[in-house]
Amino acid sequence: MTDEPLDHRAHPSSYRVARGEQGVFSVEPYKSELLPLWRFATPEQATASSAAILEGFRAYLEADDFVGADMARKYLQMGYTRSRRYARHRGGKKYDGPVPDDKKGVSGAHGRRELPLGPEDPVKAESARIFKRAWDEAAADETYQRLRAAHVEAYG
Repeated sequence: MTDEPLDHRAHPSSYRVARGEQGVFSVEPYKSELLPLWRFATPEQATASSAAILEGFRAYLEADDFVGADMARKYLQMGYTRSRRYARHRGGKKYDGPVPDDKKGVSGAHGRRELPLGPEDPVKAESARIFKRAWDEAAADETYQRLRAAHVEAYG
């Protein structure tokens, strides 16, 4: 058995369309291609990042690579959600207290209290708006929708 991650470009049948941002840090080779492009700390970074990821999204579509396009869409979504979290919670910390050891890597509060919302950070809120526009554009793309439907029909 090897520790090499599965190459989803070579084996697209192993990719399952999932909700939200699942797979963004594990589906290779797309993680290695997209993660270095993903930045959201300032509107300038968000603009450059979302444009680069959207360019990758279009290139994946042009190559009929649904998995790559879906992963690019997820990075745009994650740019939005992380920017919104940092806009609402200083430092991005949403919950009070440490994550229980048996829940590391699993999302959710797990018995911890959600921290109160502070004043919205306008810089991070603008980054979120930038990513939201790009995410909406990607999600509405007709070629993406067609490839998504074909992938789901073929592989579930």
